[in-house]
Amino acid sequence: MINHILVPLDGSALAECVLPHVEAIAPVTNARITVIHVLENPENREGGFPIDPMGWHMQKQESHAYLEKIVGRLQDTGLTAEYVILEGKSAEGIIEFAHANGVDLIALSTHGRTGFSGWSVSSVVQKVLLHAYRSILLARAYQPGLAPEVQYQRIFIGSDCSARAEFILPAAVSLTKFHKAQLILGTVIERPQIIQRFPLSEKDLKLVRQLTEKNEKIAAHYHEQLVTQFSLKGLDVNTRVVVADHAIGALHDMVNDSGADLVMLVAHGDTGERRWPYGSIANSFIAHGNTPLIIMQDLSEQEVTPLPAEHPLREAKGH
Repeated sequence: MINHILVPLDGSALAECVLPHVEAIAPVTNARITVIHVLENPENREGGFPIDPMGWHMQKQESHAYLEKIVGRLQDTGLTAEYVILEGKSAEGIIEFAHANGVDLIALSTHGRTGFSGWSVSSVVQKVLLHAYRSILLARAYQPGLAPEVQYQRIFIGSDCSARAEFILPAAVSLTKFHKAQLILGTVIERPQIIQRFPLSEKDLKLVRQLTEKNEKIAAHYHEQLVTQFSLKGLDVNTRVVVADHAIGALHDMVNDSGADLVMLVAHGDTGERRWPYGSIANSFIAHGNTPLIIMQDLSEQEVTPLPAEHPLREAKGH
């Protein structure tokens, strides 16, 4: 359940691209919103200069005025919102606040004050994604300025038909019902790979076909069950099962073909590696997707293996 949404803003128009999505999601569960801004101390930056006390004070005042305006806009739509100003390094401040304050979803714009760099997400966003261990909303900020009001019409769920994939369903169903959207459930059946230097024998080809057909039937049956279940809730559901050699590429194609305006994924698939914050499909959609994205984090911070660079920091904090 999404009860607390954290919205990091740096004062730029690009970062504000996430706000219409927050306004579309928060009312679904009556979530409270915390808008956070981290003032970076110039002395913390590489080659930084000593702080000008007067300039620092003015920067704080400008930040307060800016955030009051943003929070006022959210409150005018009936949402519960407040703001917090921290001092320090941006990514670290966002992550520590999320861990200390029971944040369920971090709403991020792919780019902010530093503008476009050719990367799919900014460096600050990348750090938050890797270390926050929270569900995330990622808005594609490829045009500056506020987008019009967001009304989701087609919500795409990528599923491998496992119990783990169902972690996304409660949030997806709530969003779909609230926005009266169409729910699109997509599953890719990846053909089994047989290590072979030479062309496969007829026996091997038959085995591949049999496994593929079995998985396809299982997925189709699972989809039928969900359609029946969701129809009782009055949802408009469209399902699709495709067979492909590579699941990730096929899933991207399914999203593009569906015309979805929101993609929802679980951070890890049933067979995926759970040592890291995201599985291969979630990582691919972060890096290469073109659609607003929600990734529900199914693992806690304690369940994910820390990166080697994190060990000294965790030891210093006594974790």
